[in-house]
Amino acid sequence: MTKTLKIIEVKSEIGAGTRGASLGVDAIKIAALDFGSRFFKKHKTVEVPNENHLLLESTGSPYAKRISGILTMVERVSDEVSSTLNKGDFPIVLAGDHSTAAGTIAGIKAVNPKARLGVIWIDAHADLHSPYTTPSGNMHGMPLAMALDEDNLDAKVNKLDQETINYWYQLKNVGKIAPKISYRDLVLISARDMERPEELLLKKNKVKIVTTAELRKRGVERTVIETLKYLEHCDLIYVSFDVDSLDPTASRGTGTPVAQGLTEREAGNLMSRLITNQKVCCFEIVEVNPTLDRENQMAEHAFEILIKATNAFRNE
Repeated sequence: MTKTLKIIEVKSEIGAGTRGASLGVDAIKIAALDFGSRFFKKHKTVEVPNENHLLLESTGSPYAKRISGILTMVERVSDEVSSTLNKGDFPIVLAGDHSTAAGTIAGIKAVNPKARLGVIWIDAHADLHSPYTTPSGNMHGMPLAMALDEDNLDAKVNKLDQETINYWYQLKNVGKIAPKISYRDLVLISARDMERPEELLLKKNKVKIVTTAELRKRGVERTVIETLKYLEHCDLIYVSFDVDSLDPTASRGTGTPVAQGLTEREAGNLMSRLITNQKVCCFEIVEVNPTLDRENQMAEHAFEILIKATNAFRNE
C-alpha cells in the first residue's frame, strides 16, 4: 500500500452528554509523547474547526441537542474526509464524540457516490437513535441513523418542532445522498447496550452483530474473515472504533462505559487485521475522555491500537 496516512483531528464534543471528549485527541497525542513516539510528527495532520462554544449556550431541542452545530460539524468533517480521499491519502479520523462519524461516511460517499459502502461499527452502542426515539437527546447516539436516513417512526416517542425536523432532514441529506449506507452493509462488533427502538431496527433489518462473547469464542482472526466475507459485495469499507467498546476494567476514560467489552489486545488485533484489507478506505477512533480517566489510560490504549493498526497498514 503506497497511500499516505493523514490524521484528521475533530475535537468536537457537542453531541455527547458528558463533557470532556473534545480533549481526547490531545490526550492521545500526550500518550504518544509518553511512549516516546514520533507518530504525530511523522504524519500529516489537519484539525477541523469545532463548534464547542455552543456548550455554553442553550441546547435547543431536548431531542436533538445542539443540532445546528452538529450539522455544521458533519458538513466540515465530510469536506475534510472527501478532500483527503481525493488527494489519494488514507484518512484516519480521531474524533471527540461519535456524532461526527456521519460526516466521515458522507465524505467517503461524496467521493464514491456509486460505491456500496460497508461499515464496521466497533462500539458498545448501536447509535441508531433518531430525534423521534432518543431518550437523552444526545446526538452521538444518532450517527448511523443519519447515514441510514432512518427516523424509526414505528418507535416514535418524541414530538419534534419544525426547526428540529428541518435540521434532521438536512443532516440525513448532507452531500445530497440519502441513505448513504444500507443495513445489509453494516456490521456491529461488541454492541451490548441498546434501547428498545434500536433493537427493533436491528431485528427488523437483520443486522449482523458480533458480540464480545462470539468474538472470543471464534477468535479475532476468524471474526475478521467472517466479517469481511459478509461485506464482500461492498466496494469500500469504513471502520469506526468507539473506545467504549473496550471493557471498563481496562479504563473508564469514556463517557459511556459498559461491562463485557473487548480487551485492548483484542481491539488492537481486530483493527490491525481489518486495516490491511484493500477495501478499507478510512478508519476512526472516537470518545476518549481523559477527564473521566486515571493516568491517561484510555488514551494510551487508543494510541496503542492506533499504532498497531497503522503498523499493519504500512507493512501490508
